[in-house]
Amino acid sequence: MTDLTSLRLSYDRAQLRRADLNADPLAQFQGWLQEAIGAGLTEPYALSLATADASGRPSVRTVLLRGAGEDGLTFYSNFDSHKGRDLAANPQAELLFFWAEHERQVRASGRVTRVPDAEATTYFHKRPRESQLAAHASDPQSAPIGDRAELEAKFAALHGRFPEGTEVPRPEFWGGYRVAVQEWEFWQGRHNRMHDRFRYARVEGGWRIERLMP
Repeated sequence: MTDLTSLRLSYDRAQLRRADLNADPLAQFQGWLQEAIGAGLTEPYALSLATADASGRPSVRTVLLRGAGEDGLTFYSNFDSHKGRDLAANPQAELLFFWAEHERQVRASGRVTRVPDAEATTYFHKRPRESQLAAHASDPQSAPIGDRAELEAKFAALHGRFPEGTEVPRPEFWGGYRVAVQEWEFWQGRHNRMHDRFRYARVEGGWRIERLMP
């Protein structure tokens, strides 16, 4: 195996100064995300979602951001999945966006709630039809399954249950989560690992911004 200790990159693309920051962290995030989308980065709306169960045991996985507004950051999942069970027991999460080509990271953490059913249903029917069927097929998500053929059989049966031209209903076990962000961190890689890091912490009436040691 390659000696991993010899592999490293120097981050020299940009800098991040206090004067560069928007006073509103959501606007700062939206700006960086739009830059990543505009540059054609692969799935820049993908994020690592960290949760923990009632005992504090952590887990992390990749999901897709499906909304970023004043009410929080939104993603969708099966409520009976590993992440769903974690969030039912411990409704806190942290999200991490990493845009390697821009040498940037964003962390966002806060309390998680479910989005309203009507909103989840509207989003569900925006998904490709095959993805709607897959939401039904993968229940219970994260549970063991015998083999791929069993999964494909469930998917094929759903095509018969909901033939082309009929509406696929949103499963009751599937919907959205929204993270009400209480803390943001914006990270810009710099030369010699002297990175620029700024944290926004929610305080009464706004946000406190402070530079962090790299």
